[in-house]
Amino acid sequence: MKTERLVIPDVLLLTPKVHRDERGYFMEAYRQQVLDEALGRTLRFVQDNESQSSYGVLRGLHYQLPPYAQNKLVRVVAGRVLDVIVDLRKSSATFGQSLHIELDAMSKQSLFIPAGFAHGFVVLSEQAIFTYKTDAVYAPDYERGLAFDDPQLNINWQVPREQMILSPRDRRFPVFAGLRDLYP
Repeated sequence: MKTERLVIPDVLLLTPKVHRDERGYFMEAYRQQVLDEALGRTLRFVQDNESQSSYGVLRGLHYQLPPYAQNKLVRVVAGRVLDVIVDLRKSSATFGQSLHIELDAMSKQSLFIPAGFAHGFVVLSEQAIFTYKTDAVYAPDYERGLAFDDPQLNINWQVPREQMILSPRDRRFPVFAGLRDLYP
């Protein structure tokens, strides 16, 4: 498995070696040792999540506060999404910066997102199945969100606004300048 550091430190793109033949394919989707070596530390994932969504569904931008802040390893197993993260770590040189990357079932790539980032995605294909591992359980009392349409972030979600489908909760999150709960 190839690991690549992206422009925001601590964010990794993992590309598996896919073995294809007339029967289909085989790949190693995750290996703890590879991630640990790339990060220089050991994580222990405790929860796997999966969602199925249709074109235009936007989920995010979500994050959890300590002590339930989550490192995530995300992957698309069917379809294609635009995955977006925003650095909420006040001590980071990339504080307030966003990064987006297309993930799809064909590339089979995974994205490692460190704790301290807001995270969301929008579905670009007709349907998508999105899966992710976390190293902290879902804790609704510690969950927060960031406005997907914050003009300061100026995120191009690649889906026309009138075709976006969001939960009522995701429509009400504050803009970046209004966030009170950030990471050190």
